[in-house]
Amino acid sequence: MTVVCNDPSAFADEALEGFAAAHAGRVRRVRGGVVRASATPPGRVALVVGGGSGHYPAFAGWVGPGLAHGAACGNLFASPSAAQVASVARACEAGGGVILSFGNYAGDVLHFGQAAVRLRAEGLDVRVLTVTDDIASAPPEDHGARRGIAGDLPVFKIMGAAAEHGLDIDEVERVGRRAVAATRSLGVAFGGCTLPGAAEPLFTIEPGRMAIGLGIHGEPGIEERELASADAVADLLVDRLLGERPAWHVGYGEDRVAVLVNGLGETKYEELYVVHRRVAARLAEHGLRPVDPEVGELVTSLDMAGLSLTLTFLDDELAELWEAPADSPAYRKGLVEPRPARADDLDASAAPPAIAAGAEPSRTAARRLVTALETVTDVIAAHEEELGRLDAVAGDGDHGIGMRRGAEAAATAGAEAAAAGAGAMTTLVRAGEAWAERAGGTSGALWGAMLTAFGAALGDETAPDAGRLAAGARAAVDAVTELGGARPGDKTLVDAALPFAETLAKALEEGEPAGRAGALAARAAKRAADATADFPARLGRARVHGERGIGTPDAGAVSFALIVTALSEEFE
Repeated sequence: MTVVCNDPSAFADEALEGFAAAHAGRVRRVRGGVVRASATPPGRVALVVGGGSGHYPAFAGWVGPGLAHGAACGNLFASPSAAQVASVARACEAGGGVILSFGNYAGDVLHFGQAAVRLRAEGLDVRVLTVTDDIASAPPEDHGARRGIAGDLPVFKIMGAAAEHGLDIDEVERVGRRAVAATRSLGVAFGGCTLPGAAEPLFTIEPGRMAIGLGIHGEPGIEERELASADAVADLLVDRLLGERPAWHVGYGEDRVAVLVNGLGETKYEELYVVHRRVAARLAEHGLRPVDPEVGELVTSLDMAGLSLTLTFLDDELAELWEAPADSPAYRKGLVEPRPARADDLDASAAPPAIAAGAEPSRTAARRLVTALETVTDVIAAHEEELGRLDAVAGDGDHGIGMRRGAEAAATAGAEAAAAGAGAMTTLVRAGEAWAERAGGTSGALWGAMLTAFGAALGDETAPDAGRLAAGARAAVDAVTELGGARPGDKTLVDAALPFAETLAKALEEGEPAGRAGALAARAAKRAADATADFPARLGRARVHGERGIGTPDAGAVSFALIVTALSEEFE
């Protein structure tokens, strides 16, 4: 477990601060992450990568010439917010457009996607490319639904080299998609990882057992078996990956392959070399020739005991880009010519726009909303461990931590906005932005969107009435379904949120007092959240382990029900 720690909630920020200080000649801090300290030639494509912290050297360690131009770094195992991604992208953009690339996780898809929308509205040419290399997370015919794990590195490296060669954004995106299609990964774990400050790992494996098909956010494997020898582990990984060797690679007589034997945090280099020895021999048996193999900690998962194998099947173009020079804090290859330092002034703490005063009735409502946000913080803090336990059954166990961080940030931001004279809408919008940025992940994006949509329905000019409350609840649910794509029965927050909004609207239409209507709606949400225990997840990270979740309610639905139950008194 992580022993060297101050405040666990500040661990990711402090680690990034220390990283930037250690590599001040190579990277510079901006809001949300780091960017190259060297200048990018005008007109070049900028590659911005990112995801949650806890995976070093991914993602900040890969910023430098020949690789990424910047990395957006979220909290531990949580995606960076859309605002953070956009901030890093703006600091990297050099006139040739921006490619946002990341592993295929629901929170990253939401936040990077929202950032792309914002940046396009500012006139930038932005492309989005997800890495989908984990063969355990979806079948070959559903390649686009797979998770991104250690395959991030070869995909980013190939795109970074293409951008360094001066290719335009269409070509950089094209080779990136070819690299994704050519990359396969599979991992095994011998023990789970522990979040800083936590007393127990996110999952455990019995002694003498190993899990196959793990994720990199503390998700358990999709199957377990007896612990095998190093050679047997290597054989398992090689056989399964070669079972998905692309037809074009065979048909064209190609024999080159990029090989990554990746340690997940606790399994160290000499153990990895023992595995690579067997991997190299097995590839040779199949007539395959490793090109610049990488062995070491490449994409970690805090202190997880385990390793993964990644193969990228190469042709002339991909091989040239894979072998091209790169110079970043954690990944260097060949010789890169010295670059001039950036001359612009990067502001790592850009202030939000000034708050416009709301009308007095709305300002009064804003102060009541601050009390409601404090209530949310209290109820989440009281149930943080329970929510983490529910999430760990088929996910990564960080739902409680993320919700607490988001709620605390929202309450603080809302209080500051209300104190500055904001109305109800502006107070909730500021709270939503803070929730999304601090929590990260899927829940951060969804709760940020819900608070923003609810606030928009209330406005800054009048006191909220029953009609506005009902409209706000419905707008919040619509924002979630539009952003995340979930529907009832997918085992998500929507399963509880939709019955809440519908029951609230009906009760208010029938003349029920607001307090009574809120209580009825909260009960409907609680029943619906409990009912999610009866079916598997069909969306999000938990879908990979969907059947395992039967018998356990969805953590997102439960947290929603807890919140609206606690807030039902606030309606009165």
